[in-house]
Amino acid sequence: MRPSEITQLLAGADDAGLFSAAQALTRENFGDEVFLRGVVEFSNHCDNNCRYCGLRRANRQIHRYRLTVEEIVACAALARELSLGTVVVQSGDDYTYSKEDIGRVVTGAKATADVAVTLSLGDRTKEDFLYWRDVGADRYLLKIETFDEALYAASRPGLTLADRLARVEWLRRAGYEVGSGIITDLPGMTPDILADDLLRLSELDLDMIAVGPFVPSPDTPYGAKPAGSVLTAFRAMAILRLLNPLANIPSTSALNALRDGAREQGLTVGANVIMPSLTPETVGADYAIYPGKNAFRADAASRLEAARAAIRRVGRTPSTAIGGSKRRHHG
Repeated sequence: MRPSEITQLLAGADDAGLFSAAQALTRENFGDEVFLRGVVEFSNHCDNNCRYCGLRRANRQIHRYRLTVEEIVACAALARELSLGTVVVQSGDDYTYSKEDIGRVVTGAKATADVAVTLSLGDRTKEDFLYWRDVGADRYLLKIETFDEALYAASRPGLTLADRLARVEWLRRAGYEVGSGIITDLPGMTPDILADDLLRLSELDLDMIAVGPFVPSPDTPYGAKPAGSVLTAFRAMAILRLLNPLANIPSTSALNALRDGAREQGLTVGANVIMPSLTPETVGADYAIYPGKNAFRADAASRLEAARAAIRRVGRTPSTAIGGSKRRHHG
């Protein structure tokens, strides 16, 4: 697909054709199944000062928390009770947790729950990545947000795109299933930048790819910027499905933060994954990357049942499978 074609589709040249093609391709490769990943957001401390994120270091308005290794493993055990095949262990860039601490989370989750373990811990060292892979971590999520170097530098002060891409390559070489993603309508993003982002993300040949709309977060430099378009995010998801037939693509919580019901609608335009939160109710609302991140205040079982009901509403089937990479095992 050429950049000009993508730009036209992002502008709404053929929504009906785009969405139906994406849905047909998703069904062809995944049937009606939607994989569920339980997310444990164990710390909202972050060393970075990303201008779009509510967890940014300079935000003094947020109540900070950290879960212990034992508490994180207990959340993973809950995943097993709730028939989830995957646990996503996620935090801000919080280096208070040592390589060994996270290793204990991985081995504890594996021993307690027999689940696939995905880590999403930001920029760690090559040594850390290798160690966690050796003790059993299966997947790693490391978002790019944008491939435009100037926009990346403006959005993530003090950090570089090249460094982030190098880490994605380290993860691939370490043998992880690797996931990444971008934000649509990030302040400063143009249709041409987004079209290039979708192509560049697809060229990485990833196991998991995500796209979510920009949601302005108060107490951040981008707090007064306009929210992204749900429709643009849907178009981007559908284009990513056409470019990446076998990738696992989640329908993100950011969609629901902007429009109620949008996350389930994302399952009709190319997504095949939903990621409900297993974060304890006592701290879940504090994982405020953006407003509405964990707006559904209920116990984990209720949150999961709501996600399963949403999947059924769009004629799909909630899966209990681990949902590994089809891209790797194809053929």
